[in-house]
Amino acid sequence: MKKGFFLLALIFTSLVYTQDSTEIKSKVANAISELRDFVAIPNDALNADAIDDNIFWLKKKFNTRGFNTMELETENLPLFFAALPMEEDKPTMLIYMHFDGQSVDPSKWNQESPYKVVLKKPSPDGLKTIPFTELDETIDYNWRLFGRSTSDDKGPIVMLLNAIDLLKKEGKKLPFNVKVILDGEEEKSSKPLPAAVKKYRELLEADFLVIADGPVHTSGKPTVVYGCRGITTLSLTTYGPVKPQHSGHYGNYAPNPGFQLAQLLATMKDTDGRVTTPGYYDGITLGEAEQKVLKSVPDSNEAIAEKLQFNTAEKVGKFYQEALQYPSLNIRGLGSGWVGKKARTIVPATATAELDLRLVPESDGNRLKKLVKTHIQKQGYHVLDHVPTKQERLSHNKIVTVLEGSVTDAFRTDFNNSYGQFLVNTLQNTFNEEIVEIRIMGGTVPIAPFINELKIPAFIIPMVNPDNNQHSPNENIKIGQLAYGIKAFYGMLSNSIK
Repeated sequence: MKKGFFLLALIFTSLVYTQDSTEIKSKVANAISELRDFVAIPNDALNADAIDDNIFWLKKKFNTRGFNTMELETENLPLFFAALPMEEDKPTMLIYMHFDGQSVDPSKWNQESPYKVVLKKPSPDGLKTIPFTELDETIDYNWRLFGRSTSDDKGPIVMLLNAIDLLKKEGKKLPFNVKVILDGEEEKSSKPLPAAVKKYRELLEADFLVIADGPVHTSGKPTVVYGCRGITTLSLTTYGPVKPQHSGHYGNYAPNPGFQLAQLLATMKDTDGRVTTPGYYDGITLGEAEQKVLKSVPDSNEAIAEKLQFNTAEKVGKFYQEALQYPSLNIRGLGSGWVGKKARTIVPATATAELDLRLVPESDGNRLKKLVKTHIQKQGYHVLDHVPTKQERLSHNKIVTVLEGSVTDAFRTDFNNSYGQFLVNTLQNTFNEEIVEIRIMGGTVPIAPFINELKIPAFIIPMVNPDNNQHSPNENIKIGQLAYGIKAFYGMLSNSIK
């Protein structure tokens, strides 16, 4: 590999994607067919057999394109690895994507099955389902494909495969060695990944990493993201009576865990949404250069508020991109007793809050969890890591069980990195548009193990539409984004650099 390859001046030739619209639509049509086939294989990471079925499909598709493939065994589910034949005098691009998907509740989807792709087109009443035979007449880039993982993240995998087809058809000699690592447990935090990257370090060795995951900026412009936040979790449970009690008999007397939990949570943030625990935001400084980068992203506070339908944003940062530079403390779920039609007149036995803490490179997940636990103790709680015994219940006024999740670290690559400049220039010339460059995105992709172990820079190149409903019912991808992704991969893999 050429570690100093990009220290030379970057001189690009043949950057603009020159395929005619007929050729593009031909590959898009093929991509639609392959995506329907791929999505039809359920991919919930909680089901090991489903992951095996997906790997079988991937082997067939990558082998057909000339890749050497193998399964990389881990402490849980295997990773899928593919590589084109290597040449010593070329730098190596490692591409990370994932093929597992979030679990589904079919009753929430507006179609027969989340794993049976449905075609829809815009209509005066919203989106109208149409038969796939309409694609025989025309392929409209505003039409959408609905199904689990159409966008997150099977769509980008299919984009890469079809870009390889075009490159092979044209006889292009790739200026990079290409390695691909596909994760089957990304949606469940990729816990085996750090050990696996260490174990397969030589196989995964590369000059830089491209992560093809997530949506482009809401403006729809080509996007390069230089980092992502990490994540860890805490589960808090407070206790009332040992069993739910009639609220008529014991209301006003037995302690209510719902009120205890609500009062505890209210102490964790001020009215502006800032974490009250001292030291939570330590180590983060945003100078003039960083502010310039953050303000260059074409966001609109007003547009975000209108889309999400709230009046006033929290004040962790002065604007959206600035807010993402800080670790978060989020209540992702609350539960106590029963609600809605199942509501009962009881004093609940327990109340639980599920918290997630998004991390930035300056913050350590274990340190932040310790700060939160210390804060809870200062509120007068006896903190346990288990369900309290009878003796513990009788000995302490206020008890909380705190269960800690694992830590996925954040990462952030320097804006001046030469591989990043290469990617920005490539996308600019491919699409003839200014690129949205984002310092760090709010979500989490488990990339830190690659950076820490392989010592390489990493960049996220989002491929899908921002309104794709990833992780939610009715996930979708615009057909135009399939064309976008094929072009993007074609550009990144075909540029000649002298």
